[in-house]
Amino acid sequence: MSQNSDRSEVLEIVIEYFDCGSIRPDPSDKTLKWETRRLDDIVVKVLPHFVEYPLMSGKQNDVDLLATVCRMMIDKRHLRGAGLLEIAELATQMNPSGSRRNTATEIKASAR
Repeated sequence: MSQNSDRSEVLEIVIEYFDCGSIRPDPSDKTLKWETRRLDDIVVKVLPHFVEYPLMSGKQNDVDLLATVCRMMIDKRHLRGAGLLEIAELATQMNPSGSRRNTATEIKASAR
């Protein structure tokens, strides 16, 4: 989640609501980002929110894909080549209108 720095209080509220995550500056677009990277926090705190309150946009598809990836990681599938490739494929489907540092081909190649 991102906000302009003059609205950082929104991100503080998100941290308090989910009881996890941190805020970091993103110099590429001069915004602040709330993020959480702990699998347990995502599975136990964040994803249940979006089950109870689904997004009313195409972003819900990204949430659903993230939930699938998290289940795969809980099952340790990311530790095997085929599972990691499957996760890489799912990752390339997320946020299709966003910019990427790596192409789908590069992501899959690095997973091999």
